[in-house]
Amino acid sequence: MRSLKKTRRIQVIAIAAVALAGSTALMGYAFRDGINFFRSPSQVAEAPPPPSEVFRIGGLVEDGSLIRGEGTEVSFRVTDGGASIPVTYDGVLPDLFGEGEGMVGTGRYLDDTFQATEILARHDETYMPKEVIDALKEQGVYQPPES
Repeated sequence: MRSLKKTRRIQVIAIAAVALAGSTALMGYAFRDGINFFRSPSQVAEAPPPPSEVFRIGGLVEDGSLIRGEGTEVSFRVTDGGASIPVTYDGVLPDLFGEGEGMVGTGRYLDDTFQATEILARHDETYMPKEVIDALKEQGVYQPPES
């Protein structure tokens, strides 16, 4: 009688372990395209990611680098004080986007240029994404907003 209880307990534990492993694998499969890693311009310059990888880059829009093309095309350079990466984007930029302002872009690094599919700018005068602040602090160029 005791061995039947032990057998059932082992079966339940084995089924639970298989279900847990299966659900973890399904979650990983579902998130494979939704996870974007953040890189600073210095990290991209040191070790360029493969062209197939979608990632986020953030820093400050370099002064004097913003060039508006025809229609919604725009190009600029993003910097963290240590390196500067050229960015191209075709779309409508956020209202608070400008030179010397913080930004985060999502896209791919092709032909030594970050080709953005999405550009985010800080939403008010004091906010900047934590990743961008950390990258700027690492390069020693972060200046906290004046209160």
